[in-house]
Amino acid sequence: MTLIAILMGTLAAGIGSVWLAAVLSFGVLARYTQHMLSLAAGALLATAFMHLLPEAFESQATPQALFATLLAGLVFFFLLDKAELWHHGHEHHDSGHDHGHAHHGHDHGTKSGGWAVLAGDSVHAFGDGILIASAFMADLRLGVVAALAVLVHEVPHHMGDLVVLRQTSNNRRAALVKVTLAGAVTALGGIVGYVLVDQLFAYLPFFLIIASSSFIYVALADLIPQLQKRASARETAAQVAWLAIGIGLVTLISTLAHQH
Repeated sequence: MTLIAILMGTLAAGIGSVWLAAVLSFGVLARYTQHMLSLAAGALLATAFMHLLPEAFESQATPQALFATLLAGLVFFFLLDKAELWHHGHEHHDSGHDHGHAHHGHDHGTKSGGWAVLAGDSVHAFGDGILIASAFMADLRLGVVAALAVLVHEVPHHMGDLVVLRQTSNNRRAALVKVTLAGAVTALGGIVGYVLVDQLFAYLPFFLIIASSSFIYVALADLIPQLQKRASARETAAQVAWLAIGIGLVTLISTLAHQH
């Protein structure tokens, strides 16, 4: 019975948050594509700095170990970026289309950022699954509250993910499927957490740190540079406002989730 409740809770949180984010990103806010880049950057940075990192540092793990993991994560996603750029640049060179190389490289830099987001999402979702499983095993009502809290606080973050993946192509369905699959890893985390909750709980801070490193890297290496173009005072103000909205949404929802 507990395992069924864990599966239902993790799937609702992991996939439900993605679909709710898609309704907002592709429906209500679809016309504000450029502004969504700012919102995505704010949401990813706030998820890392206001939610995941503080939670990791509340654990018994030493700051040195956590900072070393953060550094290793940033270097790993930098190398992943380089690997994608080298791979696509090599393909491009072989095809002989040298005239579009600079633009091509920029496009695939964003594409590799998409893979970094998916990797971080999967790790983050796995950690969420462990948290939800441990809550359900403590008390059924606590598990329901935990699943709802995860669902709600993941919505602005997944809106950011969908924007990043839309940068790789104009295929909304592909972006939704990829983020949904990453969100479904929450259920895997729930099952593993149910079986190995005591052994895995000690490693949870490191899952949070690795997820943080991917979100920080994508925001600073892929999204922020796209906003660092010459713009009018009005456009700059709009960028800052949407960045602040992304940060504010995640911070507010994370604060409310922690209070409950």
